[in-house]
Amino acid sequence: MALGLPNITIIFKGLASSAIERSERGIVACILKDDTEGGQRMSTYESVIDIDFEHWTEANYGFLKLIFAGGPVRVIALREKTASANLSSALKELMYLRWNYLCYPEIEEDDKTTLTAWIKEMRNESHKTFKAVLSSSASDHEGIINLTTDKIQSSITGKTHSAKEYCARIAGVLAGLPLSRSSTYYVLSDILGADCPSDPDARIKAGELIIVYDGEKYKIGRGVNSLTTLSGEKTGDMQKIKIVEGMDLYQDDIRNTFTDSYVGKYVNDYDHKQMFVAAVQAYQAELAGDVLDAGYGNTAAVDAEAQKKYLQEKRAGHITDDRNGDPDGQYRLTGLYCIKREVCGCHGRSADDREYVRRQLWQD
Repeated sequence: MALGLPNITIIFKGLASSAIERSERGIVACILKDDTEGGQRMSTYESVIDIDFEHWTEANYGFLKLIFAGGPVRVIALREKTASANLSSALKELMYLRWNYLCYPEIEEDDKTTLTAWIKEMRNESHKTFKAVLSSSASDHEGIINLTTDKIQSSITGKTHSAKEYCARIAGVLAGLPLSRSSTYYVLSDILGADCPSDPDARIKAGELIIVYDGEKYKIGRGVNSLTTLSGEKTGDMQKIKIVEGMDLYQDDIRNTFTDSYVGKYVNDYDHKQMFVAAVQAYQAELAGDVLDAGYGNTAAVDAEAQKKYLQEKRAGHITDDRNGDPDGQYRLTGLYCIKREVCGCHGRSADDREYVRRQLWQD
């Protein structure tokens, strides 16, 4: 019998080597209000030529073209009736799909609050890596990009768009960018004119994504999200879209490999826990320099204290494991790991400020 590296390590190495390529193949989810006859509730397109334009209004076809101009690998278009649009219903459908950025070009002001709260819940509680591009939404969160530049003339549609409508273009750009480059100063070659702010520094500091004009070209001022309130867990680095994108890719890779290639495939004993840890460490080493900071001690280890606490609570009857198809709870322990990493671009931080993630990979 030929011996080789554990399969899970090979998967991690494969993911690490393709991280930059995969990061520029993001997916945009778009909610569109449309009453055109014959249109499906949900459509998935991989290019502009795939769009069944006869089933969309001219405006919505324009929004889809704006998205694809940024180069995403796929667009999921969810249709809502104009008179009875229900954001909560739409989000319930989208939460089970894989996508990176959400836009809603004709969103109502009241729905911005609902969407912002949903994105925060998905990221904070469900550990989904969804993000949304909204206009004039000071959400103070790394998962919300807040576009505030208005009156944008685009050659793609031949129309002047509000910030709310142009969020479609920004979502496409962010989904299409690789981790090897930032959206800062990204040239938006379709813009013929825009109401650029006269106080760009103050706007950026306030967590606004703005469009600036350098005398020749219109560009994204700085690739920032809406996060403005900083803490020990959320430092200034997390205000950068590029940093959050790297963190999200890292989290998705580890969680997906854990659930797809570890749970149910291996006996959950000490040796196999250490095998998974070794695989994560190999993955970290492959990402060093491209996604993770090569100068930082990126590590992974079994969290002995968390597992000890878990066992004590289980013996005391405080924890039951009859869930997620694991009635015996053998993989519940596997979720307790310490993973320590720093994404490229997180410079100038003290050791105490650097993120130390104690993440429970097994999801409730």
